[in-house]
Amino acid sequence: MKITHNKVGQNLNLVDGVKTDAMKKIKSDASPLTKNIGADNLGESSRIDVSPRAQEAKRIKELATAAPDVDMAKVEKFRQLIDQGKYKVDAKAVADKMVDDHLEMES
Repeated sequence: MKITHNKVGQNLNLVDGVKTDAMKKIKSDASPLTKNIGADNLGESSRIDVSPRAQEAKRIKELATAAPDVDMAKVEKFRQLIDQGKYKVDAKAVADKMVDDHLEMES
């Protein structure tokens, strides 16, 4: 991709093909939380520090995706009940629970 400054027409794409390959290799080898790009490969170094809050968010996401969210046996049980017309929803109970949850959140 070539980036050009509109006013001057100056080429801002300063990375050549050799350096691009070196950057890809370094990025794939770097840890996900802190990446150091070696001065030998690029002529300069960069460092990215991720905040503790971002690290915690990443950890939570990993924990959430590690556990299965869907109990397939339960899904199949309810699918069969719905197909047979035996699953009945108590609309009043659902509405009461929604109101209770909403009031609890406001407190």
